[in-house]
Amino acid sequence: MDTVFSLLGAISWWGWILIFIALVGIKDILFNKSHIIKHNFPVIGNLRYFLESVGPELRQYIVASNREERPFNRSERGWIYASSKNENNYEGFGTDQDIYENQYIFVNNAMMPFKMKKDHPNHEDPNFIACAKVMGSFNKRRRPFRPASIINVSAMSFGSLSARAIESLNEGCKEAGAYHNTGEGGLSPYHKKGADVVFQIGTAYFGVRDDEGNFSMENLVKMVEENPQIRAIEIKLSQGAKPGKGGVLPASKISKEIANIRNIPLGKDVLSPPFHSAFEGLDGLLQFIEDIAEETGLPVGIKSAVGKLEQWEELAEKMQASGKGPDFISIDGGEGGTGAAPPSFADHVSLPWIYAFTKVYKIFLDQGITNRIVFIASGKLGFPAKAAMAFAMGADCVNVAREAMMSIGCIQAQSCHNNTCPTGIATQNKWLQSGINIKDKAKRVNYYFVKFRKELLELCHACGYEHPCQFTMDDVEINLSDRNLAKSLAATFTYHKEEVPFTSVKEHLESPYLGGFHNSKNVETKEAETEDTAVYHKEK
Repeated sequence: MDTVFSLLGAISWWGWILIFIALVGIKDILFNKSHIIKHNFPVIGNLRYFLESVGPELRQYIVASNREERPFNRSERGWIYASSKNENNYEGFGTDQDIYENQYIFVNNAMMPFKMKKDHPNHEDPNFIACAKVMGSFNKRRRPFRPASIINVSAMSFGSLSARAIESLNEGCKEAGAYHNTGEGGLSPYHKKGADVVFQIGTAYFGVRDDEGNFSMENLVKMVEENPQIRAIEIKLSQGAKPGKGGVLPASKISKEIANIRNIPLGKDVLSPPFHSAFEGLDGLLQFIEDIAEETGLPVGIKSAVGKLEQWEELAEKMQASGKGPDFISIDGGEGGTGAAPPSFADHVSLPWIYAFTKVYKIFLDQGITNRIVFIASGKLGFPAKAAMAFAMGADCVNVAREAMMSIGCIQAQSCHNNTCPTGIATQNKWLQSGINIKDKAKRVNYYFVKFRKELLELCHACGYEHPCQFTMDDVEINLSDRNLAKSLAATFTYHKEEVPFTSVKEHLESPYLGGFHNSKNVETKEAETEDTAVYHKEK
């Protein structure tokens, strides 16, 4: 026995490594029936699969340049990280962008920038930019809502994101005066940390369904009455990640907490169908919107990705004829998001945001009803210059999803669908979540919004405007090809957005329906026609 131990002790570390490699090789040659490469080349084959598994990390940190990666390159992520940490987010020695590439955008500055007077609200708060329109003012909802921030958090539900991530986002939105969209997973306790909330109703009616899975108006009204921070209702028709496709929430992912929030059974797979059962067709959708608005008093909108345009044209015609319809419309780009989807859907179904938005906005513009609607844009627009382009096209607010996740630490590991997110943001794994410091991450969300709005406002002033709603289609140009290198948005998409009724930022600050922390009366019910509504009718 002593001799055996002596022989084992005499083996060097290199010897043990060679023995381990030999054992792995023998195992793969004799027993591996599923991997040809591992069987035929046991050592190199295992190395090949290891390198493949860490390929995204190698490209992200070593191989790819600052502008190469998708969906967000290193420079874009760096700007978000620096902004959210309240660090210097400037760059020196000029741009490293290829300014001649296709779809590169240029913002046309004015010779004389906007000159701010000393009593201007932005002197005291240089990042205050409220929405220029009021949700629900045209249709005289009982509780109209003016978002206090034109940049807000898009729909990401508890379940797709972790509890600590949702709580961090909500507390950050509270500090920033932004609203937080719940996503279709219901209103969780983590959405109740003080921010304005937009409650999303999906096809499975999570959180507002009865025991049979059908939509329950009674449950919705009760939830709204008990949670005055809910300022608007969004009906999700589809999303950019997988438009027209339902989903399955496997039983293994349904905890007792998620089951209670979504009102679903434990131990069973739950289906989210691709269509709504609460209404039929466009007439049914319009009536559903009016019923919810009447019962809750809140503005009601729709969210959709865009493909075929015939039903959008029919919707606009019906709204123009009836004077009814959604108070806001969220256009989601086909660029996708945190929602997992088959590659055929993620890569090919629905239009990218820039094409989707321009086509839909133009339809409503032709019917003369754009000023009745608050247009919300969503699709990789979480950067000031891209947001300026969106406002020039007719957007009134921008929703950010993955950019908001990055502000709390997302590293673009692209494992949202595997429950293995290393940062604890897109996973229900308690250990991985434990690294999220909610107070610290909430501050980072706030700083991201502050830096974003401040820089967007500076862009605005450089172009001679007081508010982003004043951007026009001629203020932004876009590269098209080598022959027609750059054209204005107006020349490219062949329309001019309708002028938004705008008086002053000061008028926004004094609005009785302003959300966020700016107005303590922002959840009171108002019956009379507002000054905002009067302005709209006067302008029209």
